Amino acid sequence: MSGRRPHRPHAPHRCPHAPHRCPHAPRRRPCPLASAALAAVLALTAAGCSAESRQDSVERTERAGRTGPSALRGEADPTASSPFWIDPESDAARQVTEWEKQGRTDDAKALRRISERAVADWPAGDNPEPGIRRAVRGAQAAKRTAVFVAYNIPHRDCGLYSAGGAHDAQSYRDWIGSFAAALGNAEAIVILEPDAIPHLTDGCTPAEHHDERYELLAHAISRLKQQPRTRVYLDAGNPDWIADPAKLTEPLRRAGIASADGFSLNVSNFQTNDAVKAYGTRLSGLLGDVHFTIDTSRNGAGPLRGDRDEAWCNPPGRALGSPPTTNTGNELLDAYLWIKRPGDSDGPCRGGPAAGTWWPDYALGLARRSKDAIA
Repeated sequence: MSGRRPHRPHAPHRCPHAPHRCPHAPRRRPCPLASAALAAVLALTAAGCSAESRQDSVERTERAGRTGPSALRGEADPTASSPFWIDPESDAARQVTEWEKQGRTDDAKALRRISERAVADWPAGDNPEPGIRRAVRGAQAAKRTAVFVAYNIPHRDCGLYSAGGAHDAQSYRDWIGSFAAALGNAEAIVILEPDAIPHLTDGCTPAEHHDERYELLAHAISRLKQQPRTRVYLDAGNPDWIADPAKLTEPLRRAGIASADGFSLNVSNFQTNDAVKAYGTRLSGLLGDVHFTIDTSRNGAGPLRGDRDEAWCNPPGRALGSPPTTNTGNELLDAYLWIKRPGDSDGPCRGGPAAGTWWPDYALGLARRSKDAIA
Protein backbone atom coordinates (compact mmCIF):
# COMPACT_ATOMS: atom_id res chain seq x y z
CA MET A 1 0.00 0.00 0.00
CA SER A 2 2.90 2.34 0.65
CA GLY A 3 3.82 2.13 -3.00
CA ARG A 4 0.48 3.66 -3.93
CA ARG A 5 0.70 6.48 -1.43
CA PRO A 6 4.01 8.27 -0.80
CA HIS A 7 3.17 9.41 2.70
CA ARG A 8 0.68 8.89 5.45
CA PRO A 9 -0.93 12.24 6.23
CA HIS A 10 -2.02 11.33 9.72
CA ALA A 11 -3.11 8.51 11.91
CA PRO A 12 -6.40 8.98 13.69
CA HIS A 13 -7.27 6.47 16.31
CA ARG A 14 -8.85 3.16 16.97
CA CYS A 15 -10.30 2.43 20.35
CA PRO A 16 -9.06 -1.09 21.12
CA HIS A 17 -10.17 -0.99 24.74
CA ALA A 18 -12.27 0.91 27.28
CA PRO A 19 -15.76 0.57 25.83
CA HIS A 20 -17.01 3.56 27.83
CA ARG A 21 -14.74 5.93 25.96
CA CYS A 22 -11.57 6.00 23.89
CA PRO A 23 -8.94 6.74 26.53
CA HIS A 24 -6.28 7.60 24.01
CA ALA A 25 -8.51 9.50 21.67
CA PRO A 26 -8.83 13.21 21.56
CA ARG A 27 -12.08 14.14 23.41
CA ARG A 28 -12.86 17.48 23.53
CA ARG A 29 -16.19 33.07 20.39
CA PRO A 30 -17.43 34.03 18.72
CA CYS A 31 -15.70 35.59 15.75
CA PRO A 32 -17.89 38.49 14.66
CA LEU A 33 -17.30 37.55 11.05
CA ALA A 34 -17.30 33.80 11.45
CA SER A 35 -20.34 31.66 11.03
CA ALA A 36 -23.24 33.43 12.69
CA ALA A 37 -25.01 30.10 12.90
CA LEU A 38 -22.15 28.57 14.84
CA ALA A 39 -22.08 31.48 17.25
CA ALA A 40 -25.81 31.19 17.76
CA VAL A 41 -25.63 27.46 18.38
CA LEU A 42 -22.76 27.82 20.82
CA ALA A 43 -24.65 30.52 22.71
CA LEU A 44 -27.56 28.24 23.55
CA THR A 45 -27.65 26.64 26.99
CA ALA A 46 -28.10 22.91 27.26
CA ALA A 47 -29.86 21.40 30.25
CA GLY A 48 -30.61 18.08 31.86
CA CYS A 49 -27.94 17.43 34.52
CA SER A 50 -28.27 17.53 38.26
CA ALA A 51 -27.39 20.72 40.11
CA GLU A 52 -24.60 18.90 41.91
CA SER A 53 -22.93 17.58 38.74
CA ARG A 54 -23.35 20.96 37.04
CA GLN A 55 -21.71 22.74 39.94
CA ASP A 56 -18.82 20.27 40.06
CA SER A 57 -18.16 20.60 36.35
CA VAL A 58 -18.40 24.36 36.31
CA GLU A 59 -16.03 24.59 39.26
CA ARG A 60 -13.50 22.39 37.45
CA THR A 61 -13.73 24.55 34.36
CA GLU A 62 -13.35 27.74 36.35
CA ARG A 63 -10.32 26.31 38.13
CA ALA A 64 -8.79 25.48 34.76
CA GLY A 65 -9.33 29.04 33.61
CA ARG A 66 -7.81 30.51 36.78
CA THR A 67 -4.81 28.22 37.07
CA GLY A 68 -3.84 27.58 33.46
CA PRO A 69 -0.32 28.36 32.26
CA SER A 70 -1.28 31.82 30.96
CA ALA A 71 -2.83 32.68 34.30
CA LEU A 72 0.33 31.54 36.05
CA ARG A 73 2.25 34.09 34.02
CA GLY A 74 -0.24 36.83 34.86
CA GLU A 75 -1.66 36.85 31.32
CA ALA A 76 -5.20 36.41 30.06
CA ASP A 77 -6.02 32.78 29.39
CA PRO A 78 -6.79 32.50 25.64
CA THR A 79 -9.30 29.73 26.33
CA ALA A 80 -11.09 31.38 29.26
CA SER A 81 -14.04 32.24 27.03
CA SER A 82 -13.78 29.19 24.78
CA PRO A 83 -17.16 27.56 24.10
CA PHE A 84 -15.70 24.04 24.05
CA TRP A 85 -15.84 21.45 26.82
CA ILE A 86 -12.64 20.51 28.65
CA ASP A 87 -12.62 16.93 29.94
CA PRO A 88 -11.46 17.02 33.58
CA GLU A 89 -10.66 13.29 33.41
CA SER A 90 -8.55 13.24 30.25
CA ASP A 91 -5.30 11.32 30.10
CA ALA A 92 -3.45 14.62 30.21
CA ALA A 93 -5.32 15.68 33.36
CA ARG A 94 -4.56 12.36 35.02
CA GLN A 95 -0.90 12.68 34.02
CA VAL A 96 -0.73 16.13 35.59
CA THR A 97 -2.09 14.70 38.85
CA GLU A 98 0.38 11.80 38.78
CA TRP A 99 3.37 14.03 38.11
CA GLU A 100 2.34 16.44 40.86
CA LYS A 101 2.24 13.54 43.31
CA GLN A 102 5.70 12.48 42.12
CA GLY A 103 7.07 15.98 42.63
CA ARG A 104 7.49 16.64 38.91
CA THR A 105 5.94 20.07 39.32
CA ASP A 106 7.58 21.73 36.31
CA ASP A 107 6.46 18.93 34.01
CA ALA A 108 2.96 19.01 35.46
CA LYS A 109 2.79 22.77 34.98
CA ALA A 110 3.80 22.46 31.34
CA LEU A 111 1.36 19.64 30.65
CA ARG A 112 -1.54 21.73 31.92
CA ARG A 113 -1.26 23.49 28.58
CA ILE A 114 -2.90 20.33 27.21
CA SER A 115 -5.06 19.22 30.12
CA GLU A 116 -6.74 22.62 30.47
CA ARG A 117 -7.71 22.97 26.83
CA ALA A 118 -10.53 21.35 24.94
CA VAL A 119 -9.84 18.39 22.68
CA ALA A 120 -12.22 16.32 20.60
CA ASP A 121 -13.57 12.99 21.77
CA TRP A 122 -13.21 9.98 19.45
CA PRO A 123 -16.04 7.58 20.46
CA ALA A 124 -15.50 3.84 20.35
CA GLY A 125 -16.07 1.90 17.17
CA ASP A 126 -18.05 -0.83 18.87
CA ASN A 127 -20.46 1.16 21.01
CA PRO A 128 -20.14 4.96 20.84
CA GLU A 129 -23.05 5.79 23.13
CA PRO A 130 -21.50 5.55 26.65
CA GLY A 131 -18.57 7.78 25.79
CA ILE A 132 -20.72 10.32 24.00
CA ARG A 133 -23.29 10.48 26.76
CA ARG A 134 -20.54 11.01 29.33
CA ALA A 135 -19.08 13.90 27.34
CA VAL A 136 -22.50 15.38 26.69
CA ARG A 137 -23.34 15.34 30.41
CA GLY A 138 -20.09 17.09 31.23
CA ALA A 139 -20.51 19.67 28.49
CA GLN A 140 -24.11 20.42 29.40
CA ALA A 141 -23.22 20.85 33.05
CA ALA A 142 -20.46 23.29 32.10
CA LYS A 143 -22.65 24.99 29.47
CA ARG A 144 -20.07 24.18 26.82
CA THR A 145 -20.02 22.58 23.38
CA ALA A 146 -18.65 19.04 23.04
CA VAL A 147 -16.51 18.20 20.01
CA PHE A 148 -16.52 14.68 18.59
CA VAL A 149 -14.91 12.77 15.74
CA ALA A 150 -16.88 10.10 13.90
CA TYR A 151 -14.18 7.71 12.67
CA ASN A 152 -15.54 4.29 11.78
CA ILE A 153 -16.11 4.21 8.01
CA PRO A 154 -15.62 0.74 6.48
CA HIS A 155 -12.22 0.12 4.85
CA ARG A 156 -10.67 3.10 6.61
CA ASP A 157 -6.97 3.94 6.56
CA CYS A 158 -6.19 1.57 3.68
CA GLY A 159 -4.77 -1.10 5.97
CA LEU A 160 -2.25 1.08 7.83
CA TYR A 161 -1.88 1.84 11.55
CA SER A 162 -5.52 2.70 12.15
CA ALA A 163 -7.01 0.19 9.74
CA GLY A 164 -10.45 -1.12 10.54
CA GLY A 165 -13.77 0.57 10.81
CA ALA A 166 -17.28 -0.82 10.69
CA HIS A 167 -17.63 -4.34 9.35
CA ASP A 168 -20.03 -3.37 6.57
CA ALA A 169 -22.36 -0.62 5.37
CA GLN A 170 -25.29 -1.58 7.58
CA SER A 171 -23.05 -1.78 10.64
CA TYR A 172 -21.90 1.73 9.90
CA ARG A 173 -25.43 3.04 9.49
CA ASP A 174 -26.34 1.48 12.83
CA TRP A 175 -23.23 2.98 14.45
CA ILE A 176 -23.98 6.45 13.14
CA GLY A 177 -27.56 6.09 14.35
CA SER A 178 -26.32 5.30 17.85
CA PHE A 179 -23.80 8.11 17.68
CA ALA A 180 -26.44 10.66 16.70
CA ALA A 181 -28.99 9.45 19.22
CA ALA A 182 -26.44 9.79 22.03
CA LEU A 183 -25.89 13.45 21.09
CA GLY A 184 -29.53 14.23 21.75
CA ASN A 185 -30.22 17.96 22.01
CA ALA A 186 -26.71 18.82 23.17
CA GLU A 187 -24.54 21.49 21.63
CA ALA A 188 -22.07 19.47 19.58
CA ILE A 189 -19.63 19.60 16.70
CA VAL A 190 -18.84 16.41 14.80
CA ILE A 191 -15.77 16.06 12.57
CA LEU A 192 -16.85 13.40 10.12
CA GLU A 193 -14.52 10.62 9.00
CA PRO A 194 -10.93 11.83 8.77
CA ASP A 195 -9.25 10.40 5.64
CA ALA A 196 -12.43 9.19 3.99
CA ILE A 197 -12.65 11.78 1.19
CA PRO A 198 -8.91 12.21 0.53
CA HIS A 199 -8.50 8.44 0.25
CA LEU A 200 -11.14 8.42 -2.47
CA THR A 201 -9.05 11.00 -4.29
CA ASP A 202 -5.51 9.67 -3.88
CA GLY A 203 -6.27 6.13 -5.10
CA CYS A 204 -5.82 4.51 -1.71
CA THR A 205 -9.42 3.32 -1.36
CA PRO A 206 -10.23 0.74 -4.07
CA ALA A 207 -12.72 1.85 -6.69
CA GLU A 208 -15.21 -0.86 -5.75
CA HIS A 209 -15.77 0.85 -2.39
CA HIS A 210 -16.30 4.39 -3.72
CA ASP A 211 -20.05 4.37 -4.29
CA GLU A 212 -20.68 2.80 -0.91
CA ARG A 213 -18.49 5.37 0.83
CA TYR A 214 -20.26 8.29 -0.81
CA GLU A 215 -23.62 6.87 0.23
CA LEU A 216 -22.49 6.26 3.80
CA LEU A 217 -21.00 9.73 4.21
CA ALA A 218 -24.15 11.34 2.85
CA HIS A 219 -26.24 9.18 5.17
CA ALA A 220 -24.05 10.11 8.15
CA ILE A 221 -24.42 13.83 7.46
CA SER A 222 -28.17 13.51 7.07
CA ARG A 223 -28.56 11.47 10.26
CA LEU A 224 -26.32 13.67 12.39
CA LYS A 225 -28.05 16.82 11.18
CA GLN A 226 -31.33 15.50 12.55
CA GLN A 227 -29.94 16.45 15.96
CA PRO A 228 -31.06 20.07 16.46
CA ARG A 229 -27.80 21.46 17.86
CA THR A 230 -25.22 19.36 16.06
CA ARG A 231 -22.86 20.84 13.49
CA VAL A 232 -21.05 18.55 11.03
CA TYR A 233 -17.76 19.14 9.23
CA LEU A 234 -16.73 16.57 6.63
CA ASP A 235 -12.98 15.97 6.58
CA ALA A 236 -11.01 17.12 3.52
CA GLY A 237 -7.42 16.27 4.44
CA ASN A 238 -4.65 18.85 4.33
CA PRO A 239 -2.75 20.85 1.70
CA ASP A 240 0.29 18.57 1.82
CA TRP A 241 -1.86 15.57 0.92
CA ILE A 242 -4.10 16.63 -1.97
CA ALA A 243 -2.20 19.63 -3.32
CA ASP A 244 -4.91 20.73 -5.75
CA PRO A 245 -8.15 21.42 -3.83
CA ALA A 246 -10.13 21.22 -7.07
CA LYS A 247 -9.67 17.44 -6.91
CA LEU A 248 -11.75 17.37 -3.74
CA THR A 249 -14.76 19.34 -4.90
CA GLU A 250 -16.66 16.60 -6.70
CA PRO A 251 -15.99 13.97 -4.00
CA LEU A 252 -17.17 16.41 -1.33
CA ARG A 253 -20.30 17.21 -3.29
CA ARG A 254 -21.09 13.54 -3.86
CA ALA A 255 -20.64 12.92 -0.14
CA GLY A 256 -23.23 15.56 0.75
CA ILE A 257 -21.17 18.60 1.73
CA ALA A 258 -24.15 20.80 0.81
CA SER A 259 -26.04 19.33 3.79
CA ALA A 260 -23.12 19.69 6.21
CA ASP A 261 -21.92 22.81 7.99
CA GLY A 262 -18.59 22.71 6.22
CA PHE A 263 -15.35 20.74 5.96
CA SER A 264 -12.43 20.13 8.31
CA LEU A 265 -8.73 20.42 7.50
CA ASN A 266 -5.37 19.36 8.96
CA VAL A 267 -6.77 16.65 11.24
CA SER A 268 -3.84 15.05 13.07
CA ASN A 269 -1.41 16.88 10.79
CA PHE A 270 1.10 19.68 11.23
CA GLN A 271 0.56 22.16 8.40
CA THR A 272 0.73 25.81 9.48
CA ASN A 273 -2.33 27.96 10.02
CA ASP A 274 -1.41 30.22 7.13
CA ALA A 275 -0.99 27.32 4.70
CA VAL A 276 -4.21 25.66 5.77
CA LYS A 277 -6.23 28.87 5.74
CA ALA A 278 -5.06 29.64 2.21
CA TYR A 279 -5.93 26.12 1.09
CA GLY A 280 -9.27 26.17 2.87
CA THR A 281 -10.18 29.48 1.32
CA ARG A 282 -9.47 28.13 -2.15
CA LEU A 283 -11.49 24.99 -1.54
CA SER A 284 -14.30 26.98 0.01
CA GLY A 285 -14.52 29.21 -3.04
CA LEU A 286 -14.78 26.20 -5.31
CA LEU A 287 -17.70 24.95 -3.23
CA GLY A 288 -19.60 28.24 -2.99
CA ASP A 289 -18.05 29.70 0.17
CA VAL A 290 -18.51 26.68 2.41
CA HIS A 291 -17.12 27.20 5.92
CA PHE A 292 -14.36 25.10 7.49
CA THR A 293 -12.42 24.28 10.68
CA ILE A 294 -8.70 23.66 11.25
CA ASP A 295 -7.01 21.21 13.60
CA THR A 296 -4.31 23.24 15.35
CA SER A 297 -3.47 20.71 18.04
CA ARG A 298 0.14 20.07 16.96
CA ASN A 299 0.99 22.58 14.23
CA GLY A 300 2.77 25.20 16.31
CA ALA A 301 6.14 24.43 14.71
CA GLY A 302 4.74 23.47 11.32
CA PRO A 303 5.46 20.16 9.57
CA LEU A 304 8.69 18.18 9.73
CA ARG A 305 10.75 18.89 6.66
CA GLY A 306 12.27 15.99 4.78
CA ASP A 307 11.60 12.34 5.57
CA ARG A 308 8.34 12.69 3.69
CA ASP A 309 7.32 9.06 4.05
CA GLU A 310 7.07 9.34 7.83
CA ALA A 311 6.76 13.09 8.41
CA TRP A 312 3.23 12.46 9.65
CA CYS A 313 4.18 9.88 12.29
CA ASN A 314 5.31 11.14 15.70
CA PRO A 315 7.61 13.74 14.14
CA PRO A 316 10.17 15.17 16.58
CA GLY A 317 10.38 18.82 17.45
CA ARG A 318 6.69 19.66 17.00
CA ALA A 319 4.68 22.00 19.22
CA LEU A 320 1.14 22.78 20.27
CA GLY A 321 -0.72 25.17 17.98
CA SER A 322 -3.37 27.84 18.41
CA PRO A 323 -5.72 27.13 21.34
CA PRO A 324 -9.26 26.01 20.46
CA THR A 325 -11.44 29.01 19.75
CA THR A 326 -14.06 30.42 17.43
CA ASN A 327 -12.26 33.78 17.41
CA THR A 328 -10.50 33.18 14.12
CA GLY A 329 -10.82 36.59 12.48
CA ASN A 330 -11.86 34.88 9.24
CA GLU A 331 -15.45 34.79 8.03
CA LEU A 332 -15.01 31.35 6.43
CA LEU A 333 -13.02 29.75 9.26
CA ASP A 334 -15.48 28.75 11.98
CA ALA A 335 -13.00 27.46 14.56
CA TYR A 336 -9.54 26.35 15.49
CA LEU A 337 -10.03 22.95 17.14
CA TRP A 338 -7.78 20.42 18.80
CA ILE A 339 -9.11 17.40 16.96
CA LYS A 340 -6.13 15.13 17.39
CA ARG A 341 -5.38 14.79 21.10
CA PRO A 342 -1.86 16.11 21.70
CA GLY A 343 0.16 13.31 23.21
CA ASP A 344 -1.59 10.43 21.46
CA SER A 345 0.80 8.37 19.37
CA ASP A 346 0.44 8.27 15.59
CA GLY A 347 1.66 4.68 15.53
CA PRO A 348 4.65 2.46 16.31
CA CYS A 349 7.24 4.71 14.71
CA ARG A 350 10.12 6.64 16.28
CA GLY A 351 9.71 4.62 19.45
CA GLY A 352 6.03 5.39 19.87
CA PRO A 353 3.32 3.07 21.20
CA ALA A 354 0.38 1.84 19.13
CA ALA A 355 -1.70 4.39 17.23
CA GLY A 356 -3.91 6.37 19.57
CA THR A 357 -2.10 5.38 22.78
CA TRP A 358 -1.33 8.15 25.26
CA TRP A 359 2.39 8.97 25.18
CA PRO A 360 3.24 11.38 28.02
CA ASP A 361 6.81 12.11 26.95
CA TYR A 362 5.67 13.19 23.48
CA ALA A 363 2.90 15.27 25.01
CA LEU A 364 5.38 17.01 27.29
CA GLY A 365 7.61 17.82 24.34
CA LEU A 366 4.72 19.39 22.46
CA ALA A 367 3.86 21.52 25.47
CA ARG A 368 7.39 22.65 26.26
CA ARG A 369 8.15 23.64 22.66
CA SER A 370 5.03 25.74 22.25
CA LYS A 371 5.52 29.45 21.67
CA ASP A 372 3.81 30.38 24.92
CA ALA A 373 5.36 27.55 26.94
CA ILE A 374 6.16 28.26 30.55
CA ALA A 375 9.77 29.23 31.10
